[in-house]
Amino acid sequence: MGVGGPRLAEHRRRELARGYLQESDRYERVRPGYPQDSVDWLIPAGALRAADVGAGTGKFTRELIRRCPEVTAVDPSLDMLAVLGQQLPRVARVQGTAEASGLATASADVLTIAQAWHWCDPAAASQEAARVLAPGGRFALVWNQLDVSVAWIHRLSRIMHAGDVFRPSYRPMLGPRFSEPESRVVPWTQVLPVSDIVELARSRTYYQNASAGVRAKVENNLSWYLHDHLGHQPDAVLELPYLTYCWRAGRL
Repeated sequence: MGVGGPRLAEHRRRELARGYLQESDRYERVRPGYPQDSVDWLIPAGALRAADVGAGTGKFTRELIRRCPEVTAVDPSLDMLAVLGQQLPRVARVQGTAEASGLATASADVLTIAQAWHWCDPAAASQEAARVLAPGGRFALVWNQLDVSVAWIHRLSRIMHAGDVFRPSYRPMLGPRFSEPESRVVPWTQVLPVSDIVELARSRTYYQNASAGVRAKVENNLSWYLHDHLGHQPDAVLELPYLTYCWRAGRL
């Protein structure tokens, strides 16, 4: 794993990830998409076959279908894939993981992992990506993080337990079958009603794996911070600053 990344034991990573095997409708509604600058930089022009691994409800998959004629979504959660199928019925769906995708060898020109790299075993996922990609294909990683350099966002992220997953110094180690990865960071904002900030917190791993008492504490703290401390009305609309981290590498 690259320097500055999360350090979770395999059993702990899988335990936490189980929180995303349900509540897919909430995830689809409140989690941010991706800025077009990041998508344009990640997806090579002329790519015909794309695989979106860890696709979830299809946040990044819908960007792929605008650029690639053949797209397959892979995710371990049938619940997530069902929501994706409702939104994107023409996309092929496969239950699988980044380490064991179930995809054919050399079956993709671009393979993406969006907002899911921290759930992966980097060495095994990179090896699987190299198998699935055709020679010269592209491996693309992307994730959104709240911009905690903004003071009020930093405090919000601490209340939500949604702090940075990766430090700015992080660099993914993709192994000898890929070129040296290139990187880009894209700043942008998500517009979200203040009432959905609680829903955003509920979509996080910390909340989903917490006890009822801890969940109530998070919600009460959020209510105090947003309404009493910051003074937002219940019908307010907020702009949440994000940084989108992008990495791309070629299959050698």
